[in-house]
Amino acid sequence: MSDVAQSSGGGLRKSLGFLKDSFPAVAVIIIVVAIIIPLHTIVLDVLMAFNLIFALLILLNVLYTRKPTEISLFPTLLLVSTIFSLALNVSSTRLILTEGAKFDGRMIKAFSTFVVGSGGTQGIVVGSIIFIIIIAVQIIVITKGATRVSEVAARFTLDSMQVKMMAVETEYTSGAITEEEAKKQKAEIRQESDFYGSMDGASKFISGNVKVGVFIIIVEILGGFIIGSTMYDETNVVSTYISLAIGDGLVTQLPALLVSVAMGIVVTRAAATGDLSDQVIEQLLTRDSKIYWILSAVLLFLAFLPGFPWYVLIPMAAFIGFHAYRTGQAKKRTVKFNEMMASNREQKEEKPADFSPVVPLDALSLELGYGLVPLVEKEKGAELLERVQGVRRQSAYDLGLVIPKVRIIDNSILEPSEYCFKIKGVDSGRGKIRLGNFLCINPGSVTEEMPGEKTVDPAFGLPAIWIDQDKRDDAERAGYTVVDPPSIIATHLTEIIRRTAASILGLQDTQAILDTLRKEFPAVVDEVLKEGRGLRLTDIQKVLHGLLRERVSIRNMVSILEAIADYAPVSKNIWFLTEKARQALASQICQQYADEDHKLRVLTIDPSLEQKIIDAKYETASGLVCALDPPTQKAWIKAVVKAVTAVKERGWMPVILCSEQARFLVKNSTDRELPDLAVLSVPEIVTDVIPEAVGIIRIEDTAASGLSAEQSMEQ
Repeated sequence: MSDVAQSSGGGLRKSLGFLKDSFPAVAVIIIVVAIIIPLHTIVLDVLMAFNLIFALLILLNVLYTRKPTEISLFPTLLLVSTIFSLALNVSSTRLILTEGAKFDGRMIKAFSTFVVGSGGTQGIVVGSIIFIIIIAVQIIVITKGATRVSEVAARFTLDSMQVKMMAVETEYTSGAITEEEAKKQKAEIRQESDFYGSMDGASKFISGNVKVGVFIIIVEILGGFIIGSTMYDETNVVSTYISLAIGDGLVTQLPALLVSVAMGIVVTRAAATGDLSDQVIEQLLTRDSKIYWILSAVLLFLAFLPGFPWYVLIPMAAFIGFHAYRTGQAKKRTVKFNEMMASNREQKEEKPADFSPVVPLDALSLELGYGLVPLVEKEKGAELLERVQGVRRQSAYDLGLVIPKVRIIDNSILEPSEYCFKIKGVDSGRGKIRLGNFLCINPGSVTEEMPGEKTVDPAFGLPAIWIDQDKRDDAERAGYTVVDPPSIIATHLTEIIRRTAASILGLQDTQAILDTLRKEFPAVVDEVLKEGRGLRLTDIQKVLHGLLRERVSIRNMVSILEAIADYAPVSKNIWFLTEKARQALASQICQQYADEDHKLRVLTIDPSLEQKIIDAKYETASGLVCALDPPTQKAWIKAVVKAVTAVKERGWMPVILCSEQARFLVKNSTDRELPDLAVLSVPEIVTDVIPEAVGIIRIEDTAASGLSAEQSMEQ
């Protein structure tokens, strides 16, 4: 029995699946059959009732759709509905002309008598007038207006498509959205464009349907006169065929009217999203109570004018006045509730509590003087908050480090126009902002000096000037880089994060990174931390710190961990593991400093000097250091500064290339005076990048060392 039941259930599912797959084909065949083969009046009544239900179904779906593009099938539904309605028109016309007074289609007769409201000559006249009104409303008002709106919506949607695509690409490039989100948004933009483009053409179906419907009614009346008077010798030809033609027109044009209304709603809701009923309640019925008080007063005024139905207007005025009272009371309760909640929050903040033995510090905070508070006020756009969020997203994309939330607070100790960044409670950078002014920085291409208050760019320490807002265009034309106050703070924050990323990455953050990687790459994480390898979580953190200090992104954590796992059996030295992790990221590091033509301009070190630096290696509890004697260190720094300056003057980024043994020591010896200097080792150069030596650093003679670098570059 169970086997029989299972086989029966499987057969039923297969049958339902076949019906679902074949339904569109069956529907099209039925429409064609209805046009060619005469139908029985019962079948015609069923199909006409289905046509009315189908039109109502379309209208109700449109009314309860949150977004127009959710019904992407709507243009196709318009075409199917139009063809189906015309097929019914053809079938009903055939039956009316062939059967005449014997025609017994209940749907058509019901619309010709019951819907009109009377029979006989009066019913014919009333039905004709109603039919003409429906046709006029459909052609002149609904169809024409919806067609125009669909044309404009399609044009503007197609014109803005490229701009929207570029905006999505910009957000993806900046790290604001992921690749999956970018693909989804682009697909939605294409779907919206295709939808309104299809709607522009589909609107013509409705207008054509109305015109053909009028033509069919005229043909029915004229054909009925000819057939009834010449073939059937009917005595009441006028009342028979005109009433049937009007009933046929009403029963087919009413669904078309419903579909036209649905089309109008779809194209006019192009800019609206959300439930239509919620939008009506929110935007029309629950706004300011003053609107309804005024409306109630107008109705009362009309009620006391002579001739107006006071028994209708006064109750309506009372109802609207009651609604105005309820709306006003609801608004007051909302305001009181918000004030009470705000007061409770303030009391909770002011309420003394037992202090924890550990006083927490904000990982990253921004303190503002009271004069800069408008930058974070929601009433004024809160532009700074958006910029800070953008900096966090961009830092995660560039460094592979998720920056903790930046707590923004006001500090009365600061000057009104001053701000201060703190990392774990320690001052890491500050500056002053003049609201209403712009900061102009000379990038080296200024054609005309601008007057203004001289200052220094807080992010990079470059000389700059403050100018008024009305001089912004003049400064840009003169070649200045013009920056607004929120951008100044955001740029400063970006630079601080890049410079201090290592101090931001804590032990708990490292554990969170490994826990996240373990979900997709469990073998890699387990291999690094497996027993017997001798690596601790702090060792991995120190390797990541070493990379971040030199602004190497740790986004490719899998390659970093694989390098640690490969070389940890050789040595547990953090310096050694960091160098191997850098070599695993060689392609990424080279692309960071190479030109567009894949050339890497590098400064090399005289071999004897490089060996001297290697011999000065000294290992302390904190790690390796370069312990050159003071005179040599001074001469070394002077030679490096001169060579780096010469490279910068040629418009290249200064990069020192040395051996693997010397790389860390070279960086360590120059880190205090030249913290942004890039130092690469030979194993970090990949095959698709061409290193080009532009100078050699020597310290035999301090004066000659810089010249040797310059002469090498000239060669």
